[in-house]
Amino acid sequence: MSLKELCAYETPSVAEMQNFMLADRRPTGHVNQVWPNVYIGNEVAARDKSMLHNMGITHIVNAASGPPHVNTGPRFYRDMDIDYYGVEADDSSDFIISVFFYPTARFIRAALSKNGRVFVHCLMGVSRSATMVLAFLMICEDLTLMEAIKAVRLHRDICPNPGFLNQLRHLDMSLVRERKKKLEANKL
Repeated sequence: MSLKELCAYETPSVAEMQNFMLADRRPTGHVNQVWPNVYIGNEVAARDKSMLHNMGITHIVNAASGPPHVNTGPRFYRDMDIDYYGVEADDSSDFIISVFFYPTARFIRAALSKNGRVFVHCLMGVSRSATMVLAFLMICEDLTLMEAIKAVRLHRDICPNPGFLNQLRHLDMSLVRERKKKLEANKL
């Protein structure tokens, strides 16, 4: 994105993002590839070891880790060659998920740099897991929040809760500020 485009860009409101995500919805399967070698899915897919093996999944991010959520973990996948990363997140608007944005993005980036395939899941595969993938796309792929949402929505219906969307908005504003500074510095 050019400096001119960045200067004109405005982070969308939570309502604007929700309206976009709720428009033109279509059925979503248990798992969908939403970016090259990045998949979002639900608990059903997370527990289907045979399917994960056949898909060539090498890394798993459980965005609903631990009891009482989706209680899979390294032990659940011990008979598979899987690197596991658990995020104990509640799907509630007041849960601070943003503390997991950068560590999860680094985990996904490291997996992809080794030609891995990453499956990111939560219970339903629409809020927590989608939030983590959106953050990854913004942090590591330099997408704006709306670009990330559009990229994922091409392949899967998602709907992060309003609190998560607000935290993604703050991340977006911060990243856009950083990119503007870099572009302005390069211009000098």
